[in-house]
Amino acid sequence: MDLHHPHLIGDCLIHIFTFLTEEDLIRASAVCQEWNEAAETPWLWRRMCLQRWSFCNLAVLGSEQVTRSWKRYFLRRCHLETKMTKGRSGGYTCKSLRGHTGRVGGFAYLQGNSAQHPDIWNSSSTVCSASTDGTVRAWNIQNGELLWCSPVQGPLTAIVSDEQHEVVITADSTGLIKTWRGQTGQEVASFSTGSPHCTLLQYNINNNWFLTVGTSQGSVCTLADSALTRKSSVMVCDSFNVNTLLVSPDKKWITAGNKDNLDLSPKVIYTESLTSPSEDEDPLCQSVPVTGCQAAVFIPTQPARLAIIHHNERPNNKALTVFDVSIKKTKYKSEIQVQQVESFPLTLNQRSSHVHLAAKDSNCLVMAAGQELWVYSLKGALLASFKEHTMPISSMCVDSFRVVTASQDLSLRVLTWRNDRDQGLTLESRYHLLGGSHTVSRGFTHVACDYSSVVASAEGKDGKDVLKAYSFTS
Repeated sequence: MDLHHPHLIGDCLIHIFTFLTEEDLIRASAVCQEWNEAAETPWLWRRMCLQRWSFCNLAVLGSEQVTRSWKRYFLRRCHLETKMTKGRSGGYTCKSLRGHTGRVGGFAYLQGNSAQHPDIWNSSSTVCSASTDGTVRAWNIQNGELLWCSPVQGPLTAIVSDEQHEVVITADSTGLIKTWRGQTGQEVASFSTGSPHCTLLQYNINNNWFLTVGTSQGSVCTLADSALTRKSSVMVCDSFNVNTLLVSPDKKWITAGNKDNLDLSPKVIYTESLTSPSEDEDPLCQSVPVTGCQAAVFIPTQPARLAIIHHNERPNNKALTVFDVSIKKTKYKSEIQVQQVESFPLTLNQRSSHVHLAAKDSNCLVMAAGQELWVYSLKGALLASFKEHTMPISSMCVDSFRVVTASQDLSLRVLTWRNDRDQGLTLESRYHLLGGSHTVSRGFTHVACDYSSVVASAEGKDGKDVLKAYSFTS
């Protein structure tokens, strides 16, 4: 090697260092000045970041500050994930968010730390909750601060949010839909559906804002923009409550159905026919060839692949069937095609239990019923099963890093995803997060999480529900 060109030595060292782990790279940086300069090369740490996480929030590294280097990003995020994986005392803070004087009907992150693009430099998150006390409340979950509270109105039964436009949407017991500015709590618009029970679904298409509402009369009503302008309405359940409402990852399809009637089939609706309806044609709608839908989910990595848990021919037993949804257009008409991809039986034998279903990627389904949790492949192979709660699971949250289950036993169970060489993607049980005392609470009813926090609602025996916020910091 030419000693008059020392940069060649540096290039060779950098290439050699690509074979090291982060621990070995840090040790190598202490050997001498030349090794230190090579080991501190931003390209090395950027490479390690992208190898470990396919989702890195590159925007946070736009600063020229030394404190925001690829190395610090890697080490800080590893430290945060270690805390979230182990869940040890001192690795997180727990805040009790008190103020509601009624039941919490639901809550949603208004400003969260995205699991796809986490910002590890700023861990501040805002959650908005809706209660039967008639108020919407916004909380900073890291410090437990109440940011704003809406004026009292009718009992609230549902809430969703749109982080992109910082809007909160609620429905009350009379079917009145309202939108609120997320930063201030100011009311923006309202629309009356006349339905005592509403299911809300908010989505954006090409920066256009839409809200689809499932009503207790069996119809699906679609509203647009901040003024809640009515765009369309279609009957899907014939006087039964629409309590299943999902939108596909490509936003081209909406699934609507009822979980309580064993004879009803869920429907898939072409979204464009709801958001841009034709004056002389009804919205394009097609029944899925199953009945008694218990739970449904779109596969997140596929444009329009739908998994449904439904009743099969045998009493008390269920099946899970996967469909691909597409549209066939001809010169004179368009038709929705629902094609079965996979189907396999499930032996739950729990007639009254709620079934929860979520999808991790193109080949991983997570299901919970009663006290149990299962992970299946799309072909029906059982990848993992867990029975760690002592009472039924009431809610479940699944993201790219972990699964969190909430139970009536007043605990949250945290499990993390792991790639196994032999089994592939699998789930590993980690720890419990406890919600307090059964003398004052009945159990958890809802749970949601972002990349660095978990929030759950605990049902109070005095009728005053409390939010529990668990925050992990790097």
